[in-house]
Amino acid sequence: MSASDDKVATSRSGLTRLLSAYEYRHPDAFLAVRFAGGGFQLGVGLVLVSLGRKAETDAERRKCYKLAAWFLAPAAANFIGGLLDLQVARAASPRT
Repeated sequence: MSASDDKVATSRSGLTRLLSAYEYRHPDAFLAVRFAGGGFQLGVGLVLVSLGRKAETDAERRKCYKLAAWFLAPAAANFIGGLLDLQVARAASPRT
């Protein structure tokens, strides 16, 4: 680990310590990726929930709901991570 990584790691506090040093230095890029990924997963999950509601048998309905849960849970995690990145981006001092 280089000296610049040590300096960044020790100067952070609170929730920002959960972020890697590269992620801390480029919060806007990670913010966009997390929200885009979360939006995609949310869309797929909602389509699967919709298909589950239209399923004819209980087995098909359960299958769609289980698969939807596999997309909706990470979507929530991505949105929470995006909000954390947004908080870091707003709290960062302006670059001069």
